[in-house]
Amino acid sequence: MNNSLDIGQFIALLIPLVLVQIGLWVFALRDLIKRKRVRGDNKWLWGAIILLVNFIGPILYFILGREED
Repeated sequence: MNNSLDIGQFIALLIPLVLVQIGLWVFALRDLIKRKRVRGDNKWLWGAIILLVNFIGPILYFILGREED
């Protein structure tokens, strides 16, 4: 039994993950830009976290970074 993936199967698995990551980036960055205040008062830092920490960065922003208006 061969457990290796061919390139087509690999891409089929990768596309949904890439789409989820892009969606998280878009929603988190849009919220960050529109929001007047964030925790720590450092939007640049939160932007870097959102962009550089895959999957976890946007989720951390939504859980920890947002301040209620």
